[in-house]
Amino acid sequence: MNLENKTILITGGTGSLGKALTSHIFKNFPEIKKLIILSRDEQKQFQMAQEFPESQFPQIRFFLGDVRDEQRLVRAFQGVDIVIHAAAMKHVHLAEYNPDECIKTNIGGAQNVIHAALQTSVSNVVALSTDKACAPINLYGATKLTSDKLFVAANNIKGTNPIKFSVVRYGNVMGSNGSVIPFFMKKKAEGKLPITDATMTRFNISLQGGVDMVMHAIDQAWGGEIFIPKIPSYRITDVAKAVAPECTLEIIGIRPGEKIHEEMITSSDSYNTYDLGKYYTILPSVPHFDLDDFVSTFSAIKVTEGFNYNSGTNAEWETVNGLRLLIKEHVDLNF
Repeated sequence: MNLENKTILITGGTGSLGKALTSHIFKNFPEIKKLIILSRDEQKQFQMAQEFPESQFPQIRFFLGDVRDEQRLVRAFQGVDIVIHAAAMKHVHLAEYNPDECIKTNIGGAQNVIHAALQTSVSNVVALSTDKACAPINLYGATKLTSDKLFVAANNIKGTNPIKFSVVRYGNVMGSNGSVIPFFMKKKAEGKLPITDATMTRFNISLQGGVDMVMHAIDQAWGGEIFIPKIPSYRITDVAKAVAPECTLEIIGIRPGEKIHEEMITSSDSYNTYDLGKYYTILPSVPHFDLDDFVSTFSAIKVTEGFNYNSGTNAEWETVNGLRLLIKEHVDLNF
């Protein structure tokens, strides 16, 4: 991948993935022209600027703005080559109780990113999705599914513009802000961990795994793909044992909008899903490129009809000991 003299912008760039992407890009692509961090939280921008001072990272810029404001995005996207759209309202229970706010950010924000990219010189947009967008039962998942559809369909309305829009979809990011492992770490001092349901499972990916997917989409996407990683699942009870084996578990019941198991590919998606080796991809039902050419280029193999990718029936699982090692490696907490 050649990012020499390229300008990259990350919406929601002060979040866990945004900071991980920033570290990765500066480490591996020091020849970039500029890296712009766009977010609406001035305090997080102030804190991130201490981690990435301009004296050491002269290409970094911080841009206050909200994805709800299309005109602000048009201004921010001037001269930008690549947009990574990571801004979202992501907490399921908060979205259930504040639906209007979730819709404005996750759907309206997606529309604004698309419109602003089409009005400027952006050549590549990669949007972040979630397993909760697959067969959603909560508002957050429904807004992210809508967002995914908007980014995929944007490839049909671009006309002669060579811009590419693609999506990356993955499960729980180990150690990200607001996720279960940091929550358990804080709770273990009480001697009791709250568990929603003893049979609950989730997909597991590291921050670096999420970063690698975004970089893969930037480099390889033809436009319209939803990329999905092949990753292990974990049982929530095993996470609790890995974090605090001495604690008792208190079953509190699932929260509004939660699933027992997550999916990333439904059986209905299987008709347009291809195995690329490290990743799966769901292609548009009517791709704007030659399908045979795509299959040949990536040695893509169509999955069997009815295939689905579910955290509860996954073939690969994290163990308690394996989780403990991963936590020590990937979670920025005293363990």
